[in-house]
Amino acid sequence: MEPAGTLERGLAVLRALTAEPAQRMRATDLVRATGLARSTIDRVLATYARLDYVRFDGRDVRLAPRLMELGEAYLACGGLRDWLAPLAEGLARELDESVSLAVLDGDGVRFVGQFTRRRTMSVAFRVGDLLPAARCAAGLVLLGPGAPWAEDDQLVEPGLVAVAMPVRDPDGTPVCAVSVVSHTSRHTAAGLREHAMPSLLRTVTEMEATLAAPRPARGSALPAPVDIRRSAAANAPADGSDGSDGSDGSESPESSEGGLRSLARGLAVLVALGSTPGGSTLADVARATGLPRATVRRSLLTLERLGYAAADGSRFTPLPRVMELGYAHLSELSFGEVVQPHLADLVARLRHSASVAVLSGDDVLYVARVPTASIMTVDIRVGTRFPAYATSMGRVLLADQPEERLAAITLRPLTRHTVMSPAAFARAVRRAGEDGYALVDQELEEGVRSIAVPVRGRDGRVVAAVNVATHASRATPDDLLRDVLPALSETAARMAADLRHLPVTP
Repeated sequence: MEPAGTLERGLAVLRALTAEPAQRMRATDLVRATGLARSTIDRVLATYARLDYVRFDGRDVRLAPRLMELGEAYLACGGLRDWLAPLAEGLARELDESVSLAVLDGDGVRFVGQFTRRRTMSVAFRVGDLLPAARCAAGLVLLGPGAPWAEDDQLVEPGLVAVAMPVRDPDGTPVCAVSVVSHTSRHTAAGLREHAMPSLLRTVTEMEATLAAPRPARGSALPAPVDIRRSAAANAPADGSDGSDGSDGSESPESSEGGLRSLARGLAVLVALGSTPGGSTLADVARATGLPRATVRRSLLTLERLGYAAADGSRFTPLPRVMELGYAHLSELSFGEVVQPHLADLVARLRHSASVAVLSGDDVLYVARVPTASIMTVDIRVGTRFPAYATSMGRVLLADQPEERLAAITLRPLTRHTVMSPAAFARAVRRAGEDGYALVDQELEEGVRSIAVPVRGRDGRVVAAVNVATHASRATPDDLLRDVLPALSETAARMAADLRHLPVTP
């Protein structure tokens, strides 16, 4: 396959995967959905697996959080979400209604920001979702650029009402719409307009002032949203070959070494477009990816032809359509859904129960759990609370807390091993921070040993802890350090890697 054809075929497979992301799909399903040969499907999936865009659950293929970096390329390049989100979120709080930011995408509008209010009847739109422009307030106001506002009186769905206004750039061109969305159980369309319009008008004025404020010069490089030099995209040969090894596709996608380097390079080009506000030149992308200009040119022209990028003079920008590639589905994953598969893999490797917990007051609160099946097991469920001072996860989570916070914790003897000296407890917590792990031996309950490491969020701060717990008869402290800690640390790193791409918190 020629490089441009490889990228096009690879994106066709990705569209098929993301069309029904909640359904389980296998390679044979993708053959039927795309009309491509099985050998091509296998090699495309092998490439996506190496890029960590998909993962395999047996023969089933599921989307991985890192795939969101494609949609992030559009959001980072355009900047609207980052610049306008604080104002949109403030409007939602002020009105106590859900607020959306949307842009035109063909004959639809695609949401680039959602700021919802949680109720029994709440708005279920996600960032990345597409609605028909002619059937929602945001689309109507963008289709009629002279209209000062538009409303949706149950056009897109019974019971849903909305009012929207356009946000214009300094040239007067509408660049997005901001909508206030509610339900008929709270407002009629006219009542919502009366309730929201003064605040909406003020917020739009503030948004337009934000867009008019000085920005980095167009083309000034900002930090790249992801490491685009990774994997096959960085180490590919410069001769334009696609990395084919002549494989007949008989091996499984997980083990195949016949991945398509040109597909990886094309996707690296797409991600690179998000590293510069306002668009990138061909030379910018070549520098960012380390790829030959000819390779970059072919990829950009293919992306442009498929509607994922556009040329504005010498600059290229990603288009909203990029967000159809799994962004909406992945953006709604909960924290537990992100960490649970990694936890299951850890338990399968070690044959010990494992959990993830967060700090809740002076307790640890279990938010994910995978037990082992054995006659003697540690009986803990999601939602269980334990005193943080007597648990390995608690000490990891308390490690960055100030001394006065630790001193305020009341220590009670839970077993004969529980640390009761405030000074010794503080030392144990500080040691956990220095060592990067905590091992607690029968302090919570006689016979229970556990070891924990921190899980870090997108900003690098500790947001949770993951542990392995076992009966003392099954593992000594040295066993946990030697046999469990390396796998536990690796699992925490994988969880953190996924969380970097997702706006979720425990």
